[in-house]
Amino acid sequence: MPASISEPRAVARTVQLEEDTLTVGLADGRTIAVPIVWYPRLAGASAEARSKWELLGDGEGIDWPDADEDLSVEGMLAGNRAR
Repeated sequence: MPASISEPRAVARTVQLEEDTLTVGLADGRTIAVPIVWYPRLAGASAEARSKWELLGDGEGIDWPDADEDLSVEGMLAGNRAR
């Protein structure tokens, strides 16, 4: 049986919010950029609430407690939008 090679997990290291774009830098060197309108709670949050984010776990997700928004890196990579 051949040895399986596991893909490294995609984990966030940096987060940057601009007026209409959320950009996340990953530990493996990739960058994800998505429109903020995909996440209405984040889009409607104040600049102060947007600036207060924290990584969840080892960076598998990002939490904006003041905006009541949690996003997973895997979901962002898959192109998932808020429902």
